[in-house]
Order: sequence, then structure tokens, then C-alpha cells
Amino acid sequence: MPKLWMGLLSASLALSAAATATAQSVTPLMAAAPGVASGEDSASGYNLPPQYVLDVMRAPVPPRPFVSPTKDNLLLVRIEPYPSITRVSLPFLRLAGVRVEVRNHSKHDTPGGYGITQCATTYSLVHVPDGAETPISLPKGACPGFPVWAADGKRFAFVNLATESVELWIGDAATGAVRQVPGVKLNPMFGDDMQWMPDQKTLLVKLVPGDLGAPPPEPVVPLGPSIQETGGEKGQSSTYENRDTLQNPHDEDLFDYYADAQLALVDAASSTVTPIGKAANYELLDPAPDGHHLLVSRIHKPYSYVTTYNRFPQEVEVWDVSQPVHIQPHTIASLPLADRVPIQGVPLGPRDFSWRATDPATLVWAEALDGGDWNVKAANRDKIMLLKAPFDAPPIEITRTEQRYAGFDWSEHANLALLSEYDENRHWQKTFLIDIDEKQPKARVIWDLSTDEHYANPGNPVMRQLPNGTRVLRQHGDSIFLSGTGSSPEGDRPFLDRLDLKTLKSERLFRSDKSSYEQFLSFTATGDDKFLTWHQSPTDPPNGFLRTLGSPVSSPTGEAAVASTSVAVTHIPDPTPQVRSIQKRLVKYKRADGLDLSFTLYTPPGYKEGTRVPTILYAYPLDYADASKAGQVTGSQETFTQLYEYRLLLLGGYAIIDNASFPVIGDPKRAYDTYLDQLVADAKAAVDEAVRLGVADPDRIGVTGHSHGALMTANLVAHSDLFRAGVATSGSYNKTLTPFGFQSERRSVWEAPDVYRQVSPFFSANRLKTPLLLIHGAEDANPGTTPIQSQKLFEAIRGNGGTARLVFLPHEPHWYSAMESNEQLIYEMLRWFDKYVKDAPPRSAAGQSSAKTGGN
Repeated sequence: MPKLWMGLLSASLALSAAATATAQSVTPLMAAAPGVASGEDSASGYNLPPQYVLDVMRAPVPPRPFVSPTKDNLLLVRIEPYPSITRVSLPFLRLAGVRVEVRNHSKHDTPGGYGITQCATTYSLVHVPDGAETPISLPKGACPGFPVWAADGKRFAFVNLATESVELWIGDAATGAVRQVPGVKLNPMFGDDMQWMPDQKTLLVKLVPGDLGAPPPEPVVPLGPSIQETGGEKGQSSTYENRDTLQNPHDEDLFDYYADAQLALVDAASSTVTPIGKAANYELLDPAPDGHHLLVSRIHKPYSYVTTYNRFPQEVEVWDVSQPVHIQPHTIASLPLADRVPIQGVPLGPRDFSWRATDPATLVWAEALDGGDWNVKAANRDKIMLLKAPFDAPPIEITRTEQRYAGFDWSEHANLALLSEYDENRHWQKTFLIDIDEKQPKARVIWDLSTDEHYANPGNPVMRQLPNGTRVLRQHGDSIFLSGTGSSPEGDRPFLDRLDLKTLKSERLFRSDKSSYEQFLSFTATGDDKFLTWHQSPTDPPNGFLRTLGSPVSSPTGEAAVASTSVAVTHIPDPTPQVRSIQKRLVKYKRADGLDLSFTLYTPPGYKEGTRVPTILYAYPLDYADASKAGQVTGSQETFTQLYEYRLLLLGGYAIIDNASFPVIGDPKRAYDTYLDQLVADAKAAVDEAVRLGVADPDRIGVTGHSHGALMTANLVAHSDLFRAGVATSGSYNKTLTPFGFQSERRSVWEAPDVYRQVSPFFSANRLKTPLLLIHGAEDANPGTTPIQSQKLFEAIRGNGGTARLVFLPHEPHWYSAMESNEQLIYEMLRWFDKYVKDAPPRSAAGQSSAKTGGN
């Protein structure tokens, strides 16, 4: 376990109770109340930011809507944004890419290991036609997950993370009553632990076997050495596959113990539990539309110590569950260990299994024709295979894709589907309309565009759920519906379109107005003229609305071509009215080479136009293959203003240059050759514009970023004089420690050693004299940002006489979860930026807004 550097959190460095206003500053939102000044929390040893920050952090967050498939109800679910450190610090095991809590078999982490599994705090059932709201009584101390609706809209199910098990609960949509299914202990290790069967009366679950017994004890004396061997083949597993891998035979035993699951069917009405088959390490579970067949994947040995469970050997089978006691599996594929997959490639053999939505039981999957390697030139990268029940004939090849298969969207008409493919080398995606029942199907191109294209993005097809739960394209005659974010030079304006598949002409049915952010949720059950939206504005919290389409109207300016009216369905109040005086605006500008860029500029409460204030820049660099797409504006200034992490600095009198465009443009195979030059150019353009607007004080600008943004932060304070201080959270600072690629970089360190060294601020620590605060989660599971990255950069800065502070947050993953940790985070950021930015003495004009020169 990484050493917990709590000794670095010295109480003597406590932040002052309230920042002092100056001629070039603004007063914080509220003065700290007597007795609650920022400093050390005597109950826990963590440090606290000022009370005016705590009031906002501890306020409830707006709920999320979950619309029932029948569209007559929606569930409002409010999550707990910051669980306690007691919850976050529960013991867990690292088992081949999954973190499992030993007390109850629950998953400790979210997919990818970026956070802690969150709990809902409240459920509320809203009847759409009249807006009547029914609070749902959850069990005291419960930690429920998100609900899963049955397709008939009569019930919903959810899991509850109890102290000793993961429970199954079922709710009644008519009354809002919820009940636990007795005796059911779920095993969510690989997901698919709870889902509705096509009859919508039965739940398919993974259970902890009743006879599992105690976990295998750790040997007092090692059973032997941990051994790995390679036999001369290349094994360039991606950096991001190597998270929490198994280390020894005891880890293998623990993996088998916690992965072991018994499949079962649960009758939602009677709570009767019927076991299916024998217990094993089941990963994928997917019922066929007919309700009789079940696609199952089962993990087995030999395991690998260099990759995670999704690359382990698997048996892919189809079961007939109509006779659950006598399962006769049909083997579809026996997949070997795949621990030598090319960087950003795919494994050989069948993959991406799915059921054809409009057939009773027809499997579809893809197989690579290029060795799974993007670097190999091939006329076709994948072939698509089809196999019908009873699965005793050879599969049929139905088509081939020029690029990598990205999936089917099935239409309501049995013979038509949308087939998508993706080109990693160009950042490009194509979607075709195809009749797979033709002997030689001809694919008609529907969309052909860059995945970096935002303005012309057509959106995503609107789906509807069939009575058996299968999702298909919602159709009206020859037309389908598309819902998208609607990016534009003025920001995102979500839309709803109707696309004629014969003419490929689209009609705009709805577009969010310019003063709010309103996105399509779902059509209602009454037809295509009514739909639900989720509406918000900078001053209005998110709420559900029912929109009714009217008559077509002329639209010379590109606004919605059909008039509509709306009625509020929910009435969620503002949880933090004290921050409504914060203003934000879209700012557009150009990089020195003429590239269009943008950011959102937030000004603090009480800000007076023309006053220069201390300013913090936040960004996350993105890779682009096409310069024409890199400057497109994304995001919206019309969303409900919520403060978290660095945005809480607004309450301390700072302006925020938020989500500044930081494109890194180039051939995806060599994008990072010019990374540093582009990074500094991006930053200079943003800073210069904020200064030109009269908001940012050029003498008092700081920079912050998380993960890849932390790498950006460290590089900017090392290679430019734009900033007085930086705060880098959970970053990767020595890319030679991730030798087989990072971000979009696919070359290894041996193929591009200079690139790896130049992008790594560790090798520029001798130039790093600008104060840099490093914060890291002590249990960061992201392989690219292990805690040693911050430890070694801190040691390098210290050894070269720089100014730095290192804070490890105990038990935290890549994204910090606990309330105490997030309070510590904002305490540290305020303290650091107040000392080295807000209260920094002026520097000479010669040092302002310039890039450092010279090599490393």
C-alpha cells in the first residue's frame, strides 16, 4: 500500500478565515463565521476550507431523471456527491482490474477505477401527466444504486449496498412501494448482476453462491516465487490494460473466490429464486429477445499477471434457460488469453457479441481481418458474422467493414439496420443503412464524418423499447429521430430532428433556445408530437418539461422548424441560491497560428466589470487529427451553474478561465511530436485574451488541471512564464513509466524516446521554479497516473531547489470521492493560490506572458 503522506498536511499552514479584499480583488462570497474558520477539523485531522465554501459543497445536488419505458412515470434520483471517508476507506482487494470490497462482495470502484461506487440518497416517483410526485421510502442507511425499469413500466429494480451483502430491491410504479427480495446476495464483480428478462416479470441475477465458504487465507509462508516469462513474441499490452493486475497464485485464488457466481432467475411477484446451471466466473450475460436463450461468457485459467480480466480466456456459450435445471450449452467461441493485443487494437477471434433485436435468437459478432492492429494496411479490417438458433450450423459472414466495426442499431423493420465503423487512424466514423438479409447486402452511406466534428454531428438515433425489453430505432414511416447536443459557434443547443431514410433530408423538430439548455429525454406514450425534456439555465435548476409540437413555421435563421409549447413536470428548487450572482460567458479568440479557440469565463460574486482579479486557468488537452475541427466550440454557458473542485475558487474571489481549448493537432500516429509548442501556444492565447478583456490580472494568474490536465499544468509552469503557480492533481509526469503509449500516442518509448522525454516534466524539474502543488489519490487505479508519478516529481523538484508541496489523499482513487478529501482539496488550492497568486508581489513586465526558451 502506498505510504500515506498525511504528515504533509500541517496545521500551521491553515488558511486564513477570510480572504482580504484589495483594490484589485473582490470580497469572497461570505465571511467565515466565528468558530468555523478554515483550518484543521479536530474530529478528523483533515483541513477545512472557509464556511462559505463548505455551505456550497455540502448542499444537495440536483437529481437525475430516469424515464419509464411507458413514458408515464419518471424517477428522480439524487446521489450523494461526496460519501464519507469511512465509506471510501472500506477494505478492498485488487483483482485483475476490479476492486472488490471484502465485507459484502460489492465493487469498490466505478468502471475504469476512476471513482467510488456512489449511493443514491433519495428516490422520488413523478407521474408525468399531472406532475404528481411520490417520495419513495428507502431503508434507513441504504446505499441504493440507479433504478432499472421493466419494459412494461410496472416495476423497477435496484441494488442496495448493505453492510454484509449487495441486496436486490423491487419497486412498484403504481404505489412507489419498494421491497427487498429476501435471501438474494448479488455478485456485481463483472457487472450484469441484475437485469430484466424479456417477459419483464423475471430478473436474471448473479448471486454469491450459498456454499461459497470463507475466502482463501493468505499463506503465512509464501507458496513460492511469482514468475512471469516471455518467449520471444511481442507483447505490447496498452498501458491502460495494466490496472490492479494479479501478482501471485494467492491472488488467483482470491480472484476465483470473489468472481464465482451462481446464475438465477427471480420472480418479481413472488420473489421465488430459481438457480440456473453451475456456479462459475461469469462475465457477460445477455438474454435473447425470445426469452429462452441466454448468451453467457465464462472466464477461466490460465490467468495473466500483465493484463486485466477482460483479456483472460473465456468460453462464450448460448444456454437454453427454458429448462433451467438441465442446461445444455452451445459453445460459440473458445477465446484464449489475449495478453499481446496491439496498442489500441482488438484481440483476434470473435468479439463484440450481440443479439439481433428483431429475431428471436440470432447472434451477431465481429472478427478482425488485420490481426487486430491499426498499423496493418488491410482492405477490410473486420468481418461480421451471424448465427441463428439452434446454433448447430456454421456461422454466416454477412458483410465486411473497411474500418473497425462499431456496432449495429436495429430498426423496427426486421431487415434494416444502421451499421457503424470507426477509423482510428483518421478519427473518422461512417454509418451505413444495410439490409443484412440480402445475399450480398449493399450498404448505403448515411453519415461519413470526423469523430472530432461537432457542428455537423447528426446526433444519436432515438430508440424505443419493445415489450420484450429490446431496444430498436424509433421510426415514423420511413423516418427515424435523432437527438444531439447541437454544438455551434455560440455553444451547445440540443436538438431533436426527424431524418427521412429515403431522401436523407432532416427536419428540425426542436432546438433549445439561446437563453437555456434544454435536452430531449424521451417521447411520451401518446405519439410523436409530445416529448419530455430536461431544462436548465444559469439561474434555473434542472427540471423536467413536457413539450407539445405544433405547426411548422418558417425558419430562415436555422431555429426549430416546428413550434412547440412546454409545461413543467417537476419543480426542483435551487439548492445553492447563494452562487447565482456568479456570471459566465463564452469567449472566442485565436491562437497565434490563426486557429479558433474558446473558453468559458466565470467571474466571482460581486464582480465589477473592468476590475482585474486573480484568475485561474483550467483545461484538458485534446488530440485532433484535423485542425479545422479543433477550434469548434463545445459546451454551454446556459447550463445551471454548479460549483465543484476548482470552480469553488470563485467563492474566494478568483475568476476562472474554464475548459479553455487546448488542442494538440497532428497525425494520430505522431500527434505528440509538437505537443509542448502547441501547449504553450494554447495557454498564451487564453491568458492574453483574458487579460485583454480586462478581467485577468496578468501578474496574478494560476493554472490547474487533472490527470492529462495535470501533465499540462506541470509542463506549462516548467516551459512558460505565464503563470505564478500551478496545482496539478493526479497526473502523470514521467511518460517513460508508461512505455507502450499514452492518450492517442501509439508509439512505444523505444520508437519515440525523444517524444516521451520532451512531454515529461520530470526531465525538466531543473527548470521548474514556479510553485507547484501536487495532489494525488493514494489508491489511484489508473495505470497511467500511479501515485509514484507525483512522488518522484516532487522529489525531483525538491532536489533541484524548486518550490512544491505534495499531498496524498488517503484511500482515494483517480477522482477524489470522500467529502473530507474534497474539503482538503479546496483547502489546499485556496491556500496555494492565495499565497502564490492572489497575494503574490508584482513581477517585472519582461517576465509576463512569455514562453521560456532553451532545451531541457
